Amino acid sequence: MTRPIGVDLFSGAGGMSLGFEQAGFDVVAAVEIDPVHAAVHKFNFPSCSVLAKSVTEVSGAEIRSVSGIGTRKVDVVFGGAPCQGFSMIGKRALDDPRNSLVRDFVRIVKELDASYFVFENVKGLTVGRHRKFLHELIEEFQAAGYDVQTEWRVLNAADYGVPQDRQRFILMGAKAGLTVPSYPERMLSRPTCADALDDLPDAEAFASLNATDAVKTKKFGKPSAYAEALRGFGNDAWGFGHPRIWDGDFLTSSMRTEHSEISRQRFRATPEGKVEPISRFFKLPSDGLSNTLRAGTDASRRGGRGISDQLIGSGLLMKDRREDGKTEALYR
Repeated sequence: MTRPIGVDLFSGAGGMSLGFEQAGFDVVAAVEIDPVHAAVHKFNFPSCSVLAKSVTEVSGAEIRSVSGIGTRKVDVVFGGAPCQGFSMIGKRALDDPRNSLVRDFVRIVKELDASYFVFENVKGLTVGRHRKFLHELIEEFQAAGYDVQTEWRVLNAADYGVPQDRQRFILMGAKAGLTVPSYPERMLSRPTCADALDDLPDAEAFASLNATDAVKTKKFGKPSAYAEALRGFGNDAWGFGHPRIWDGDFLTSSMRTEHSEISRQRFRATPEGKVEPISRFFKLPSDGLSNTLRAGTDASRRGGRGISDQLIGSGLLMKDRREDGKTEALYR
């Protein structure tokens, strides 16, 4: 049976690609301007054609040619275009040059004649003066021949199986004549940080993690029912996705960062679910959710070195007050 196909715009390393793959789609093409992220996407999805360039330089015809799909029907185009400029009253927000990428998203959806689209963005797009931009975006899709889910929603990842308070605006639409998709129902319960992390070993037990971000170990504990799927255990772990060959004995994304003893003492004294008052870093609650992650750590807060600092600064502090590997492995 032929699987539906999708195209990922502004793909990054492939988070949305993975979601669509596990939902049953084959992601045949991705567009990502950052060469490092484009290379990571290619590593994660070797059968997907990656265009390492701006969407402003890409056409629907090029996507079809590079991916080798020819005249096949594209079932969905998805992605989260940056929205940076909002014009003053009396001017169209979409006419701001800083929002040209949003127009290119609409253009590529139309050029590919996709059956559906899914547009993701920050929840701020739905409030205040930004709503003017949202209304213009809906009009742009309608002018391109698409019916839009006008009862749009902001969805929280915590309601759909992720132990993180991450709210994102999701706009969906379908080519005129097709049924516009509806939003999924919330899950009855939310997984916690402990559900996701409790079986992971203590990164501070491995000196090699001072120089690398992965170590092979048999020290994993028994995962929760929730974490079993994260570790690739069970027949349903990959959903409808293509299983990868990997070694489950590796603790990955866990390079250690040395923090001063004063910093460690401050974090030890900080209750779970609270913000450490000097660094303003959030400490994960074992029975609750992570906060929304930022892209990095403000240098003025002395975040230190490396990606682990960025994750710690964004809120990934484990429940038993250690400061690195075990929490980072949530993103393996």
